[in-house]
Amino acid sequence: MTRPEDRRIVAPPAGAAGGRLDRVLADALPDLSRTRIRRLIEAGSVSLGRGGTIEEPSYRVKPGQSFAVIVPESADPSPAGQRIPLDIVYEDDELIVVDKNAGLVVHPAPGNPDGTLVNALIAHCGASLSGIGGVRRPGIVHRLDKPTSGLMVAAKTDRSHAALAAQFKARSIDRAYTAFAWGAPARPAGEIAGNIGRSPRNRKKMAVLASGGRAALTRYRTVRRFGDAASRLECRLATGRTHQIRVHLASLGLPVIGDSAYGGGLTPARRRALGPGATARAEGLGRHALHAHRLGFRHPASGEVLVFESHLPSELKLLENALKEVW
Repeated sequence: MTRPEDRRIVAPPAGAAGGRLDRVLADALPDLSRTRIRRLIEAGSVSLGRGGTIEEPSYRVKPGQSFAVIVPESADPSPAGQRIPLDIVYEDDELIVVDKNAGLVVHPAPGNPDGTLVNALIAHCGASLSGIGGVRRPGIVHRLDKPTSGLMVAAKTDRSHAALAAQFKARSIDRAYTAFAWGAPARPAGEIAGNIGRSPRNRKKMAVLASGGRAALTRYRTVRRFGDAASRLECRLATGRTHQIRVHLASLGLPVIGDSAYGGGLTPARRRALGPGATARAEGLGRHALHAHRLGFRHPASGEVLVFESHLPSELKLLENALKEVW
């Protein structure tokens, strides 16, 4: 078993220059498989000795470079079922659609070994879910951040998992999110395009990068403005990058309310703009104001197009009502 945050420093030999990073690291760290190395790279756990995070396994090693590899503490790879309440929107023999509560982690990970949506799905679906999509993430074909609420679909058969994953890859899934953001867009609708990758300043955060990262596109429209202080936006994903909506909106100076990681916390200026009532609602959210309200896809077995809608959670509705009282 590795230690928590086991840090390895790798200085590849001169002959390794030009080789793929995942292969070079696998050769240098024989106790870790190449697949494990690849996942660590994609998770942002590998960085240059004097530089930023690298998240492309195919990165070509250059002469004289060294790398820091963070290996998380090992954990039991087989999640157990736990009786956690689920808000089930739709279910059949092939798949299940749930309305995830804010605060619920999707799958086990360091810091959240259990009490996740996966644990709840295993308990609810039983053996039908076992192993689909991998041991650690059975049934999971997409995810929502812990503080994000809203609609998710999980597969109950290998056929459905493959078909849904293909729809996500083809970008044919209909996904829409409600976001309450600080400020208001200069244009009522538009697109935000910018490559997203690990922040070179903080590997736990994402950022819009001038070079590197992965292409990302978010489309938005303004549903309602609350003066110049805040706005309700509908965001649609053309791609599905980590923290995409939060990062893209923040890059326009419109961070999601409650999202302190990307500038959405309360400031003195924001408190003055909102007044005491709306400020109290924003302060008491305990989450960021982002909700996946629409999910549509083609059923893997029947071919029928299914579309689901979710109402705003009560805390976001109360925030909206408080903002309406001011504007």
